[in-house]
Amino acid sequence: MAFAVFMEIGYTVAMFTDCIIMAGGSGTRLWPASSSQKPKQFLKIPGDESPDSENLSFFGAALVRALAVTEEAENGLVTIVAGKKHIDLIRDESLRLNKSDRERIVLIPEPVARNTAPAIACALVYIKRLYPDTERRILVLTADHIIEPLSVFKSDTDAAADMAGKGKLAVFGITPTRAETGYGYVETGEALKNNKVFNVASFHEKPDSKKAEDYIAAKNFYWNSGMFAFSMDFMLGEFNKKAPEVIKPFDELKAPVDNSYVTRGNNDAPGLRVLENWEGMEDAFQNTKAISFDYAIAEKCQSTALVKAAFSWIDVGSWDEYALLGKHSKAEVYGNSESLASCYVDSNLPVALCGVEDLIVVVREGAVLISKKGKTQAIKDIVEDIKAAGRTELL
Repeated sequence: MAFAVFMEIGYTVAMFTDCIIMAGGSGTRLWPASSSQKPKQFLKIPGDESPDSENLSFFGAALVRALAVTEEAENGLVTIVAGKKHIDLIRDESLRLNKSDRERIVLIPEPVARNTAPAIACALVYIKRLYPDTERRILVLTADHIIEPLSVFKSDTDAAADMAGKGKLAVFGITPTRAETGYGYVETGEALKNNKVFNVASFHEKPDSKKAEDYIAAKNFYWNSGMFAFSMDFMLGEFNKKAPEVIKPFDELKAPVDNSYVTRGNNDAPGLRVLENWEGMEDAFQNTKAISFDYAIAEKCQSTALVKAAFSWIDVGSWDEYALLGKHSKAEVYGNSESLASCYVDSNLPVALCGVEDLIVVVREGAVLISKKGKTQAIKDIVEDIKAAGRTELL
């Protein structure tokens, strides 16, 4: 069905040869459940908690999407860039997959966090070293969003692959449903394809409330989903022109050799390839510039198209949103009926509530969060206070 639709509106049916998953980040907005040891992307997606549910993590769902959009490509590859301390978490997620899918995945562990531009630059150079004479179409995915359904997502990525094949950076725009101040926005110009793909006029940082309302009223502003598509050689050229200080350290790396990889698994399901010993990679991360892909490339690119997303997209950026999706407390909770009905509890210990309403309570070993509903965006300030107090072990 997707093939017929895209042929009718004039897209060249395309596919991605590669998918890069950006799985770094500390996910402090869902502290204390999300921590540096197990950040948000490795938490289970809230919702169906039934015993027969797959109950994937945010990262696990992103991995399913990445494998789906590259499954038809010859030598289709999924490259994950994540923190070194999270290798075991990613290995555990990969063990849910069949052997043929695991063989299409490689993990590049970041020795230090340097934001999204270096992560993408490193993955690009890696892919280029593997396939120096092959033009590749690459989709970059986030690892901490809820995107449904998969079939619609795949159809939308066809439009992005088409734009990538025409020498453009493609971004996915989410139609805003409210004047949100927590997201970046993309302003669009003229339509390129049947009110589905637009030229990008400019990118805008997170606005204040007045600006956000103006963006909504203008009707040509979209939330920036943080996902991108491009051809490999086009984006290598963009890095070299617009952010040479980011890519140069990686561009000096030679192709990995066989002993660059370590296989992580267990006796029953070995097979996750980890690029632990790529000569010079650690120095490259130390010497690159720490900057986001948006700042380094997207906002400066002169050939950018926005694909208007038909899929559902949720950035679970606060405990308020998490509680709405989860609907029911994830804990052994006791208390009066009013408290039980109006409060949300996520705890690995039993919790008793007495005479309170509209609270969010999160308990993890070593830390407790208690917040009034509607106020959990302030957690970012609490996290800064904890850092300032020198109690980073709590994070």
